[in-house]
Amino acid sequence: MSIPNPDILRWAREGAGLSLEEAARKLSLKSKGMSGAELLSAYETGTKLPTQKKLMDMAKQYHRPFITFFLSEPPMSASMGEDFRLLPDTQFDEHEGSVKALVRDIYIRQSIVKEALIDGDEDVGIEFVSEGSTDTPIKKACQVAINYFNINIENYRRNANPHDAFNYLRRCVERKGIYVLLVGDLGSHHSSISTEAFRGFALSDPIAPFVVINQNDSKAAWSFTLLHEVVHVWLGKTGISAQNNEHIVERFCNDVASNLLVTSGEVIKLYDEAMHSDEDFLPALQRLAQNLNISASLVAYRLFRQNMISQTEWVQVRTELRDLWLKSKAQQKSKTSDAGGDFYNTRRHRAGGALIELVRRSLHDGVITETKAGRVLGVSPGNVAQMVGL
Repeated sequence: MSIPNPDILRWAREGAGLSLEEAARKLSLKSKGMSGAELLSAYETGTKLPTQKKLMDMAKQYHRPFITFFLSEPPMSASMGEDFRLLPDTQFDEHEGSVKALVRDIYIRQSIVKEALIDGDEDVGIEFVSEGSTDTPIKKACQVAINYFNINIENYRRNANPHDAFNYLRRCVERKGIYVLLVGDLGSHHSSISTEAFRGFALSDPIAPFVVINQNDSKAAWSFTLLHEVVHVWLGKTGISAQNNEHIVERFCNDVASNLLVTSGEVIKLYDEAMHSDEDFLPALQRLAQNLNISASLVAYRLFRQNMISQTEWVQVRTELRDLWLKSKAQQKSKTSDAGGDFYNTRRHRAGGALIELVRRSLHDGVITETKAGRVLGVSPGNVAQMVGL
């Protein structure tokens, strides 16, 4: 076996957002006379040589191809876009490496899609991309989105539940050439990424713009995140989003997305009804918000932006609502079978109709291979034909 490059081992670990101690724990490193962190440090300085099995473990934990460890120098990284999640000095958790790996994967998928569009003579520029500005009044920005995507909020609300409402909104967006994906892991539930680490990602490209939504979030929040990321595309701002109102771009995207889904007058009415309900305030707010196919957290945000509650109160309400959702999610999980739904239906829903249709056309016309199609759809090449209906 060739000798791995110690500098690459360190670079890969740091790129995964792991300290020596965290990585050693994930790799289950043990050695007589030294701690796991000390053993890993020895690998990274070249004083000890990891086994092939341990290198394979590193490839899995660091989300890097095995061959990477034998390069003479770290590969050049493509731009990940801007990080809009939290303040610059914020330290992220163990999911950070997974987030970076997910973004790398989305860039690869998008590059294949863009190449297919160009090769298939479908590379029509999307005028909506990069046309916006944060100086645009919120009301005007909302109208731009409504007109461009032909969104009818009453039709959105007529859907039976937030999941169906999201599907309606997704179709409106995808008809205009923006690909909308639901992704919350690196291929299996074992690599699930918390919504605290990322809620959405926008790749603003004039030919093949992508919007990614963390599927682990509540279905009631999907529509808001979709619109939030669509505004990113309009602004030409590629990057990762989470729950942040400090960044001017995030605040603008939050305001446009939330105003699209509920008016200021409706927010006041929801607040008054929840306050005067026989229920406690938060359960009442959740029930009333769901009637509009939106989340109570969205309403709480608007209450804050309309100066009806303080920022401290908003953060507290948001935290309590998240706790209630996590509790409800855990209860639902304990009642459901581990078998889950149909594999192909689930994968189709995650990929979205626009992506499925593009892959079907591209395969039929010989523009892409099944291997590339599988990479785009997040499945093995052998599953592609059945997934796209060929």
